[in-house]
Amino acid sequence: MMLGFSVFLGEGLSKNKQQYIEAMNRAGFTRIFTSLHIPEDDPEEIIYTLKQLGELTQQFQMELMADVSSDGLQYLATDFNQVEAFDQLKELGVTGVRMDYGVDNQTIAAISRHMQVGLNASTLTDEDVAELSSLQADFTNMELWHNYYPRPETGLSRDYLQRVNHKWRAYGFKIVAFVPGDENLRGPLHDHLPSLEIHRRQHPLAATLDLFYNYDCDAVYIGDGGLTKKAREQFIAYFQHKKMLLEIDLLTKNYHSLFLGEHTNRIDEAEYVVRSQEARKNNQEIIETENIQSREKGSITVDNKKYLRYMGELQITKDDLPADEKVNVLAKVIEKDRNLIDYIDSGCRFELKEGRKI
Repeated sequence: MMLGFSVFLGEGLSKNKQQYIEAMNRAGFTRIFTSLHIPEDDPEEIIYTLKQLGELTQQFQMELMADVSSDGLQYLATDFNQVEAFDQLKELGVTGVRMDYGVDNQTIAAISRHMQVGLNASTLTDEDVAELSSLQADFTNMELWHNYYPRPETGLSRDYLQRVNHKWRAYGFKIVAFVPGDENLRGPLHDHLPSLEIHRRQHPLAATLDLFYNYDCDAVYIGDGGLTKKAREQFIAYFQHKKMLLEIDLLTKNYHSLFLGEHTNRIDEAEYVVRSQEARKNNQEIIETENIQSREKGSITVDNKKYLRYMGELQITKDDLPADEKVNVLAKVIEKDRNLIDYIDSGCRFELKEGRKI
């Protein structure tokens, strides 16, 4: 599972942006995606910023994938020679290129023998693959990239992504896709940059895990320009410590010690709830009936004394459940984090952190 993020050259490489790149690298992101064909930007300024970015990625030992078209290549080679242009990109620190319109298969095949190549998952055909094979392209150096979609309602359908990934996986291609960020959203629409439409306003980590676990993607990039500090902490917790970090809103003033902090989902994973394997044995008090209400997804519940030997059982609901007089609803996972509950699997640790106080 490889993690990447986007850096847009037209925004320049300010000190804040450089600090962000370093923070993302510490969070386990090893790849950067950037684009070299933005007509409204100054080409010379973009090349200068690309050089800066290349130096930075080399410093942090990160991969740098640049989206290029034949138009963009004209800025890199005086006598228009595409292979020469790609050589110049390599000198600027670019480790791979995502091919867009106007680059022929002969050039793609030649470049694949020298650096990583990303092909467009939506436009690649069987005929292209056959031609690339005849041109002795290095398929071990190739990845299949899905686009991101700035306009709401135009992102890919789940069925389409599943079909395309299944088809090209059989050829041995690695699959790459985008998820939305949650800060510094890309203009002009500022409404996220996902590959899958269903991910448009989802938590970046939840969307990332969906692509890894349900769509067999090899690498996932943050499409937008930023991840909040909290989201970065959640990526670190999950990928480096195998722990899901959830922010919760308190609903009562009682029994906080029973649910705040770290827990482990039971090995015998339940259908409708996440069950803490520690809570019941750690409970040393009588839990009175309190705050009985319907248990919508993300409710933090503790069984009260009416549940007899189950008293002290801590759960997070994975689906909407009705009220139960034996179950106190004490807090709720904030709406943004709620999709993360779906990825607390058997034996996974999770930590509940206090957000809004009552």
